[in-house]
Amino acid sequence: MNGGVAPVRNYVEDLLADVWSGAIDPGRVFDLEVPLTEVAEAYAAMDERRAVKVLVRP
Repeated sequence: MNGGVAPVRNYVEDLLADVWSGAIDPGRVFDLEVPLTEVAEAYAAMDERRAVKVLVRP
């Protein structure tokens, strides 16, 4: 890097169009599901990289 800001999410606009058109299947969004009573475990799993996205159910 030359002292500038890294364009971390530059790919989003291009990929979003492909997702909407059906050219790319984004797959599953949630990789862990927990009840509301275990919301602390959901945050711990994401913090420890055991999960990317957690679905918390009531």
